[in-house]
Amino acid sequence: MAILPITIYGDAILRKKAQKVEKMDAETKKLIKDMFDTMDNASGVGLAANQVGSNKAIFVIDVSEVEGLEHIKPFACINPKITEKSEEIVKMDEGCLSIPGIKNSVMRPKGIKLIYQNEKLEQCEITDESFLARVLQHEYDHLQGVFFTDLLDEESQKILKKQLTRIKKRDFDCDYPVTDTD
Repeated sequence: MAILPITIYGDAILRKKAQKVEKMDAETKKLIKDMFDTMDNASGVGLAANQVGSNKAIFVIDVSEVEGLEHIKPFACINPKITEKSEEIVKMDEGCLSIPGIKNSVMRPKGIKLIYQNEKLEQCEITDESFLARVLQHEYDHLQGVFFTDLLDEESQKILKKQLTRIKKRDFDCDYPVTDTD
């Protein structure tokens, strides 16, 4: 079990678009396992590879402790792509392990269709309108270099600016290991 430090808002890798995974080698398998361990340690429901310093197009999901989603086993999404979004937009609070202590209401499509590869690089798809759809969109955005705070209106972004500056300077407390400043 390896708990990796989580990259924090301001780290350059979080703004880079992730690179396609071409093959499932031992290094990638270990990364996925370590991502699950790291997410579990930080009590997260999702974690993208760039949040642990890798530029691979991978995220892991575990919503098994969310009421109504207990039947969904933890899984990895490799080379994901959102192919459909519902027209209905819903507002819900989001937080992020890379932005400790900040939560805000974010508008997102209620439902999506996501295609991805599993750990055997087999093609899979999910169509969902539950909380899982929100988590999938949040993690997919990470792989595009996008934070949930980027989706907020201008007024909300102004309000958060000081807090985000403190986070960049590592002036915060959290219960999991994080990277040092770049």
